[in-house]
Amino acid sequence: MFGVTILGNNSALPAYDRHPTAQIVTLHEQLFLIDCGEGTQMQMAKFKIRRSKINHIFISHLHGDHYFGLIGLITSMGLLGRENELHLYAPAVLKDIIDLQFKVADTKLPFALHFHPLLQEGLVVEGKRFSVECFSTQHRVECWGFIIREKKHPRKIDKEKVLQFNIPAVYYSHLKNGADYETKEGDIVKNEWVTLPNAEPRSYAFCADTIYDELLAEKVKNVTVIYHEATYLKDLDDRATARFHSTTEQAANIAIKANAEKLLIGHFSSKYEVLDQFLYEAKEVFPNSELAIEGVTFKI
Repeated sequence: MFGVTILGNNSALPAYDRHPTAQIVTLHEQLFLIDCGEGTQMQMAKFKIRRSKINHIFISHLHGDHYFGLIGLITSMGLLGRENELHLYAPAVLKDIIDLQFKVADTKLPFALHFHPLLQEGLVVEGKRFSVECFSTQHRVECWGFIIREKKHPRKIDKEKVLQFNIPAVYYSHLKNGADYETKEGDIVKNEWVTLPNAEPRSYAFCADTIYDELLAEKVKNVTVIYHEATYLKDLDDRATARFHSTTEQAANIAIKANAEKLLIGHFSSKYEVLDQFLYEAKEVFPNSELAIEGVTFKI
């Protein structure tokens, strides 16, 4: 399972039962939280997200609608007796903010909280089955996007072929990793004769808050699914530029230039109650576009 569940899709002001930015990315057994706007805990409860399964939290930038829910979530984890380590990746100054909040509240966590400052673009965490990279975006303050990638799948065993070549089962793990097989007679059985390619690894790019920036498309090139903010409809492109945000049309153009398979748009301005026009405008440019609707899980 590789998917993203939308917990919050609004911009700065909660409105029309829409909440500030927060997303849960599920990749196999891992849960990643991206941004943690006000109300994230309530959304987790509503959509039955298990907080105990979150070991990595990524904060894009320090505008309140992207992190004001963080200290409450971390504190709740402590109150619930969490013991597993928690890793937090964010702009460096967030550590001072958290330390101050814990100090004035005399809060002591029962688990280790590891803070990883985002200082440069590149790999920030790597596991056996995933990796996460960060990249900078053009916003009013220091801001980071993230790409979550699954590791390349091993090859699949072609059961008929391995039996035909009498390859022992103990060697299957080597075949899955691409190795050839040498028989007792010294003959070589090519890997591609007895295995099948697995599905291509998938990827999800969270592009955070950003002005329209074509360089961004190069940073997220060929991702499976791209999330790009679309705070305004296309008729307000001047306002979007002035506030370092993007429009529906601009988000769709980035998806095209990035050669993404699917586009999710979100971070909607509170000036809009109905979102139908957002989807219409995005689809005009990039047909495989969807609204990042709260509570929906989109498969990557």
